Amino acid sequence: MDRYYGGKVHEVDDFNNFDAPMEDCPLPRWQRKAMDAARTENAMITPRSSGKTPQSDRFIPNRNAMDINVSRMTLNFGDKENSTEKGSEDGHPEYNLALASSLLSQDSVSATKILAFKNKAPAPKAGYLNAQRVLYSQNSQTDRRKRTTRTIPQVPERILDAPDLLDDFYLNLLDWNSENILSIALGQTVYLWNATSGSIDELCQMTEDDEYISSVSWIQEGNVLAVGTNSAQVQLYDANRMARIRTMGGHASRVGSLAWNGPLLSSGSRDASIINHDVRVQNHQISTLQSHQQEVCGLKWSPDGTMLASGGNDNQLNIWEAGEGSNGGHHPKFTLTEHTAAVKALAWCPWQRDLLASGGGTADRTLRFWNVNGSGSCVNSIDTKSQVCSIVWNPSEKELVTSHGFSQNQLTLWKYPSLARVVELPGHTSRVLHMALSPDGQTVASAAADETLRFWNIFPASTKASKNPSALSSSRSILRGVNIR
Repeated sequence: MDRYYGGKVHEVDDFNNFDAPMEDCPLPRWQRKAMDAARTENAMITPRSSGKTPQSDRFIPNRNAMDINVSRMTLNFGDKENSTEKGSEDGHPEYNLALASSLLSQDSVSATKILAFKNKAPAPKAGYLNAQRVLYSQNSQTDRRKRTTRTIPQVPERILDAPDLLDDFYLNLLDWNSENILSIALGQTVYLWNATSGSIDELCQMTEDDEYISSVSWIQEGNVLAVGTNSAQVQLYDANRMARIRTMGGHASRVGSLAWNGPLLSSGSRDASIINHDVRVQNHQISTLQSHQQEVCGLKWSPDGTMLASGGNDNQLNIWEAGEGSNGGHHPKFTLTEHTAAVKALAWCPWQRDLLASGGGTADRTLRFWNVNGSGSCVNSIDTKSQVCSIVWNPSEKELVTSHGFSQNQLTLWKYPSLARVVELPGHTSRVLHMALSPDGQTVASAAADETLRFWNIFPASTKASKNPSALSSSRSILRGVNIR
């Protein structure tokens, strides 16, 4: 054995004993795993301060906000734990910054977080101008109008007593003139309330016990008031002198409706006739309109004075052209029969030519809108669920207010043409028979069978420019020249 191994007997013995150290050989597997685990643990440990919970990369709240490439480079090359390894480039910081800037578009590798908790956009470089800034910031630069909230009071501004106000649907006992004087008929007496001074005056009173006032209407310009009575008379009063000017006859029964068209006065009666009076001449009765079968309870001339709307207890709505009358044997331009109850509530639209609103009684309860220039068709309608007693348009906005009877006895403000309810104004305890609009177009006066007169601030002040006075005066002169034959 000694001769065969050539003097290597001691080395063989040491190998067999497993006690001698082995040089230049791979490390055992268990030792390699232990060294790898220790190296990984050292890389994961982050400095911690007293009183704070230690952080680690086990918790990743938002992967979308992370830059994986930058994180990997920071872990492998930028940590202090790896700075002593062979091949480190920490001795050349300029090289590291140039490499990071060219490859990762970062000014500093150390400024990049391994874990990002917020989706914050990186700050732009100095002098950088975003070409899309104008596109996305133009709305913030424009001046936006503040939306104004309109508040409509739910209670009236003023309440006045109206004793002996007749509870009769077919009468018209309230009107407001251009001089801000309100007239109201209470039983046998007509009272004038000056809205400017607050004074109340008695204009006239019937002499007979069975007489009463059935209608009142102011002339469009001036202080002349027309008064209809149950004795088939039409009386004219001068409100300045508080005296009667004239008495006109022609009807066979009470006069329940009146309407002015310049110097022409139309009167509707329970005898189913309409008489046109020219108050400037002695022979005042210039024409008679015959079409209704029962009492005429609603009369309204159009703003331009070319058409007259009449409603009756026969459920009919007639549209008459200026110049029509029984003397020539003419008939109404339109006879509209869609309503199923008495048609008293009538109102011409002040800002849309040839648009007429009408309301039906208890059996109908419908608010309808008519185009009287074309075919006379109904362009819109809505069921109001209660008796329609009166209609008033807003002179400057697309809305109108209606007064109603049973069961709520309320005033309702509508948008047009959507007919959406804006607000309902309760307060009266009985049906609201009459309404009148103030000359400034803001306040609506309502008179009800509960014997109260209420003033509602419904319409806002108009922001539109006032009309040209010369144009207004010329239109009025045209109205004076219209003759109904």
